[in-house]
Amino acid sequence: MLPWLGQYLIDIYGPFRLLSSRLFLISVGAILASLFTWYLLPRLGKYLPTDRGRAHAVAAQQSVGKPVGAGIIFISIFLLVSVLIIPIKLAFLGILGCTLLASLEGFQDDKTEGGWSELRLGLIDLGIAFLGALFVSEFNTMYIWLPLIKTAIAVPLWLYIPLATGLIWLTINATNCTDGVDGLSGSLSALAFVALGAILYGVVGHQDISRYLLVPHYPDGADWAMMAFVMVACLAGYLWYNAYPSAMLMGDAGSRAIGFLIGTLVLAAGNPFLIFVVAGVILVNGATGLLKVALLRFFKIGIFRSVRYPLHDHVRQKLGWSNTQVLVRFVLLQALGMPILFLLLLKVR
Repeated sequence: MLPWLGQYLIDIYGPFRLLSSRLFLISVGAILASLFTWYLLPRLGKYLPTDRGRAHAVAAQQSVGKPVGAGIIFISIFLLVSVLIIPIKLAFLGILGCTLLASLEGFQDDKTEGGWSELRLGLIDLGIAFLGALFVSEFNTMYIWLPLIKTAIAVPLWLYIPLATGLIWLTINATNCTDGVDGLSGSLSALAFVALGAILYGVVGHQDISRYLLVPHYPDGADWAMMAFVMVACLAGYLWYNAYPSAMLMGDAGSRAIGFLIGTLVLAAGNPFLIFVVAGVILVNGATGLLKVALLRFFKIGIFRSVRYPLHDHVRQKLGWSNTQVLVRFVLLQALGMPILFLLLLKVR
């Protein structure tokens, strides 16, 4: 909305040209999103359902009675601020709509006694992931860049859609599984969005840098980056209240929408392997548990029997780590591994 407004006001007053600056709009969006989230969460939190505990989760009783589903609040703020600062385009509106659907799905699960079944949630996630893949592709052949290959590869729509759907579905569920320690999911996700925003804005979204690094240039890269940085700001406002000991929990209403957006922005950056760079700890923590369950249920292969998943439950129960130790150590692993993996991904090509 603001970029559109700036086009009409620039002739009236010169400084309105700032409304065409992506960097200025990112700054405005981040300030608004963080302040609105910080201000509204405690005031609207009293209307949220309360946590009833989760079966088999370590120290689940510590969260009982806290407001859960706070994600529906900061995701709504994310959507409103994004519409305000991002240029209007069908693909962006579609992704924002899918993010809302993921949050609403999670909120219904949060407030339902006993929660929804895994099958029901998985199928809904699959449908939302499919829609997200369609909007990212804009129904065109996609050009992606991969490790060890210098040139972009054209992927036809019939192949891209199922692969992209699978990646988004994976990030939705891995992020959801990571939400179990105060501040953990929000902190790891914020790191992922900072990295994705930097890649989309400063690498694939920058014509000269992308040419130097031999990666495709995506003209919409900076616009996708705006979503990433607005979400970082929302998570910063949320983490103010989710820091240990937490006052409220994002619930599935937050984690599923966040996971959807991580997967979507990885696809928008053009390299599916970026998911291992920006969200490696999230995948190891959450997605490996999905692999364990799938192998056991469908192939009767009982590997990792001695490992409890999500991994943050294993280290708390088996290794005696405190919540603070889990948070700090997992974040350190992600923060240290991310730049190293990113450099390898870009230069070993």
